[in-house]
Amino acid sequence: MIRRMILSLLIVLMLAVSVGCSTQSAATSSDSSTPTSTTTSGTTPPTGTPPTGAAPGAGSSGTSTATNISGAFALSSGTKSTTAQSYTATKADQSAIYVMGTGVLTLTNPTVTTSGSTSSQGNSSFYGQNAGMLAAGGGTIHMTGGTITTTGAGANGAFSTGTGSKVTLSQTTIDAKGDGGHAVMDTQGGSMTLSDVKMTTAGKNSGAIATDRGGGTITATGGTVVTSGQDSPAVYSTGAITVAGATLTATGSEAAVIEGANSITLNNCVTTSTFANKWGVMIFQSMSGDAEGARGVFTVTDGSLKYTASPGPLFYVTNTTAIITLKDTDVSVASGILINAAGGTRWGTSGSNGGIVEFTADAQTLAGSVVADKISTVALTLKNGSSLTGAINTAKTAKSASLTLDASSTWTVTADSHLTTLSDTASISGTIITNIIGGGHTVTYDKSANPGLGGKTYTLSGGGVLKPAS
Repeated sequence: MIRRMILSLLIVLMLAVSVGCSTQSAATSSDSSTPTSTTTSGTTPPTGTPPTGAAPGAGSSGTSTATNISGAFALSSGTKSTTAQSYTATKADQSAIYVMGTGVLTLTNPTVTTSGSTSSQGNSSFYGQNAGMLAAGGGTIHMTGGTITTTGAGANGAFSTGTGSKVTLSQTTIDAKGDGGHAVMDTQGGSMTLSDVKMTTAGKNSGAIATDRGGGTITATGGTVVTSGQDSPAVYSTGAITVAGATLTATGSEAAVIEGANSITLNNCVTTSTFANKWGVMIFQSMSGDAEGARGVFTVTDGSLKYTASPGPLFYVTNTTAIITLKDTDVSVASGILINAAGGTRWGTSGSNGGIVEFTADAQTLAGSVVADKISTVALTLKNGSSLTGAINTAKTAKSASLTLDASSTWTVTADSHLTTLSDTASISGTIITNIIGGGHTVTYDKSANPGLGGKTYTLSGGGVLKPAS
């Protein structure tokens, strides 16, 4: 009798120890065996309310609630390395891999697969619920080679959330098939580094390289991106995203979107959007709370930037300020509209939601017209041998439209245009302007805003005149 009681007590104690240590023992094991399928409660994300209608590519619809995040394989502390292992999650809201706290997971040629959908698109977009692999609360994941495949709604490929959380991917293939399934995503100050990663997404609101609420930092080198879903740009930034030497293609959306006071930098990338009735690049503020501020910075050096469909512009700016710099980039737009700055009915308060564009062309060849409505402004600077062929503010609707030219740059006018201000003193001799090629057209300017022009009429190279507006 006593022996049976002692034996029962020992069994209870062993079970208690096993339950209390199951997460850590599975997490800290350094062998290469197949990981134990363990569901582990993670950190509880703060509550938040995403936009009721997803912004282009953001995929943040629904209501976010505080809920536990879980992974079929979880690591909360210590280090673990595996080679050629498979990680699978089939349940709703469950990641295949979840690394948190001080955990560091190194994967070589893994196969990561999830098939469950999310119960909250907000939690998936803000906190990584249901992602193929998730680093949160300081967790670190390094992955070389291998594949990540997700098929459920809201199932992002790789996700990093929270300050100190890091994901590094090299020579990996990611295929996110569901609506709201981004290939890679950062939020709440997480970071991610990509090298030669191949990414595809197929669902709507599924931008491939993306950040969401709280922003993050993503640096990508090489690789390819193809997105085919509605409102699914190749790059969507509410943080700081830099891509170099990659091919970025969007067939169901604009190629790139910046929301709020955030940035996208493209160096030597081939960037293309092919979807009609959109635009090549959008810079805006949705007022959803996902991104603070109103100063999007878009910088492109070398490579190409093309919008092959119509009738939209290459750049559409609304309800924000856009700082756009192009340097030595192959640029084309099928519609012939380079910039459209305008208010609309979807974002901001009507009448005060126009676009403010500060556009710099550096050693850049451009072709296309510049359009702005009565609550929007455009300031163009051409320098270091840049050229623009097109019309500026033909309808005279812009709140302000200004042009600055250095002596080495030219503007070839293709239709009658109107400038609020012109700065071009290096190429004005008497009443002749040598670096504006008029083509027989008339360019008008505001007399009061240009005291240096003295209210005079100037002859343009190749015919045409610059004169004060009547």
